[in-house]
Amino acid sequence: MTKTIKIMLTGKDGQLGKALVERIPADIQVVALGRKELDLSDKKACHNAVLEHQPDWVVNAGAYTAVDRAESEPDLAMAVNAAAPGAFAQALGDVGGRLLQVSTDFVFNGCQSNPYQPDQPVDPISVYGATKAEGEKLVQSVLNTTKYCILRTSWVYGPVGNNFCLTMLRLHRLKSAQNETLNVVADQIGCPTSTLNLASACWSVINHGTTGIHHFCDAGAASWYDFAIAIGDAGVAAGIIDQSAKVNPISTAEYPTPAKRPRYSLLDCTATRSALELEPNHWQKELSIVISKIPKST
Repeated sequence: MTKTIKIMLTGKDGQLGKALVERIPADIQVVALGRKELDLSDKKACHNAVLEHQPDWVVNAGAYTAVDRAESEPDLAMAVNAAAPGAFAQALGDVGGRLLQVSTDFVFNGCQSNPYQPDQPVDPISVYGATKAEGEKLVQSVLNTTKYCILRTSWVYGPVGNNFCLTMLRLHRLKSAQNETLNVVADQIGCPTSTLNLASACWSVINHGTTGIHHFCDAGAASWYDFAIAIGDAGVAAGIIDQSAKVNPISTAEYPTPAKRPRYSLLDCTATRSALELEPNHWQKELSIVISKIPKST
């Protein structure tokens, strides 16, 4: 008889958390926790939750992801993105079990022009990136490599939540109705990653018992400008919006934000796809799938 794996999932109400809950494999028991059940800014509560539930794995899908707001709320971002995974790691070290820590391409500075490898040194350029990098560091300092999986991803979006895709659909509708153009940054390069595909990768990590540092995102590359155009086209094709707006490419300098973003943050996912036995799915194909799941009233 196959042993049922017990998971403690954080961030159940977030866009990734919801995708994970919708895709729970048959042989996995999940204790799903949202903000009401667990305050990730409370390190002691995080530690005690592990002691209470005694999971085989903690899947930490919860995070402080407001990149610009983190610049003015560094303590809160650090508590959620670093102290919480550190507390999970400490508790798991005491009672056994493993940690799947979802991390980000923002731990890199974006100054190179080839995909980042999992073993490259981190060098974040924003508060958000620094807090996620510190979370990785704390996990690694407490647990040995066989007890954690750090899964970095990029440009995450899905059919629910607050994300670039849903924002662009709203702006395409608004701007096209007013016969206005939409300005989007064209000199930041990465890869959009669907929560649906990312959730499947997370469950594959659990099923394969994969540990160490890994990268996972959808295949291909894009600028935010490319992504915005594709979202408009897919939205029209799916009947979500009647018409897409004209999109103008602009530079990062023309769209200043409180937080710096990596100019280039493609992640090399070759080893991860091999370890998880996953085929690469192009981001444009995944975008069509996500768009098909968005209610037409959105």
